[in-house]
Order: sequence, then structure tokens, then C-alpha cells
Amino acid sequence: MSERQPVPFRGGGFNPAPRRLLPWIVFAVLIALWQAASDSGLLPPLFMPSPLAVVKALVALWHDGTLVDHVTASLERIVPGWLIGTAAGLAVGLAMGIFSAARAAGIPIVSALFPIPKIALLPLLILWFGIGEPSKIATIALGVFFPTTISAYTACDSVPRNLIRMGQSFGLPARDVVAKILLPGAMPGILAGFRISASVALLLVVAAEMIGAQQGIGAFVLTAGSLMQTDQLLAGVVMLSALGLLIAWGLGMLERAMLKWR
Repeated sequence: MSERQPVPFRGGGFNPAPRRLLPWIVFAVLIALWQAASDSGLLPPLFMPSPLAVVKALVALWHDGTLVDHVTASLERIVPGWLIGTAAGLAVGLAMGIFSAARAAGIPIVSALFPIPKIALLPLLILWFGIGEPSKIATIALGVFFPTTISAYTACDSVPRNLIRMGQSFGLPARDVVAKILLPGAMPGILAGFRISASVALLLVVAAEMIGAQQGIGAFVLTAGSLMQTDQLLAGVVMLSALGLLIAWGLGMLERAMLKWR
């Protein structure tokens, strides 16, 4: 009889191995190719400035204070808008996930209003709140509200019902079932919804600033594009990317702090 060969272990699951250097290498290669194409003349500076030109524009904007002014103006709109929309969305979404009556009443309304582009409501919000900051904050809050609501009640639905029934069979009151079983089980889905809503807030603040603002990253990008200052336009895009990465990093810290039990 032939010797038995050991069977390799195949139960690793879909667990991605960390590749810490690979993203930086890919990013560096793309930047190098972009710079080489610009130096060789394949990319005209007017239509696609080189990375070096974009960096010089960022440095100049930092030194004259323009960068700080525009980023600060955008953050002053994003932060309150996101907080208001998230708080309201969580309240409504959790109510829909816990109470049958709230779900029956809320799902048709959310389903009907969610597909509407929120930036299309900005003129109406300007009529209600004026041309100043409240209308922009309201636009962001409205855009954040719906994805937060949907992520909250679908996260509640994803909690295994066997865990809830087990808590009820041990005589836990409804408040403890919600606080100790439902909310911890729904928290990963809720935090994932935070990432989506933060991206929505960033998109809406740029659109709102392009329509009716003198300060902010959206207004800066629109002005630079109108003047054909493409190096400053791309510098504004880099600012948006950096702001998005900063928000994602902050939400990642929050997720790690709240999901230590995983």
C-alpha cells in the first residue's frame, strides 16, 4: 500500500492577509508614471498638470492661508450636518428596527424619499432657511439621514433572532434585550453606514458650495476651474481626498473602539 499523504489544511476562510507595502508601492508607481507622462509632453499642463505642479500649488495655498480657510469652511458645514443627520437617522432607523408600527409607517416614506437627489432640494431649503449656512447644513443633514436610517434598521434585522429569543427565554426585560443583544449585534452594520453617510456628506458639501458659497473646497474648485487654473483645481481635489481619508481614519478609530468584542 502507498503511504498516506497528509491533507493540507484548507479552512483558512476568506481572511485577507495584510499587505502593508503594496498600496504604497502602487500609489508611488502611478504618481511616477503620471510625472513621466507630464515631463515627456504626453499630458499637456493645461489639461493635466504634473504631480509636482499640484504639490507646488498646495504649498502656495498653505502658505497664503487659502487652504486652511476653505477646509475650515467646509468642515464647519460637514460636522454639524453629519451629526444632525446621523442622530435623526439613528433614532428613526432603530425605531424601525425595533417597533413594528414604526417600521410599517417608516419604510414607505423612506423608500419614496431616499432616491431623490438631495442637492435638488437645495433651492427649496434656501427658501426655507435662507442663502446662508443653515440651508447647506440642512442639505447635508437630509442627505445623511436616509442612509443612516436604512443602515440602522437593516443592521437590526441582521441580528440573529435566535439570540433575541434566547434572551427572552431567560426572562430578560425588553430594555436589556435591546441594550445587550440587539444594539451590540447591530453596531457593525451601523458603523458601516457611518462610512457611507460621511462620504455622502462630503459629496453634498462640495455640491452645495458650488451652488451658493464663497468659501469652501467646492467653491474653490469651481473658481479654479472657471479660471482654467488646473493645478489649483487638482490641488482642491487632493484636499477633498485628504479630507475623506481623515474622516475614514476617524471612523476607523471609532469602529475599533466600539467593536473590541469582535
